[in-house]
Amino acid sequence: MKPLAQIQIGKNGISENLIKTLEDNFKHHMNVKVVVLKGAGHYKEKVKEYSEEILEKLGKNYTSKILGFTIFIKKWRKKVR
Repeated sequence: MKPLAQIQIGKNGISENLIKTLEDNFKHHMNVKVVVLKGAGHYKEKVKEYSEEILEKLGKNYTSKILGFTIFIKKWRKKVR
């Protein structure tokens, strides 16, 4: 299993296609790095909103950490309560 995959959020924001791509990446990677581009709204508050929305759509098995304009998402084997 590879340790890290990378995805970018552009001007379209978070779509169902992005969520599906994230789920597919978690089949082969332990962590996914999501980079928020300028066209997607390059504001700290917007990055936090994106992180919360992604976690809401993925489910409870995932956690995130925000560093600048990058969101690191990790999938846990056991469900997080």
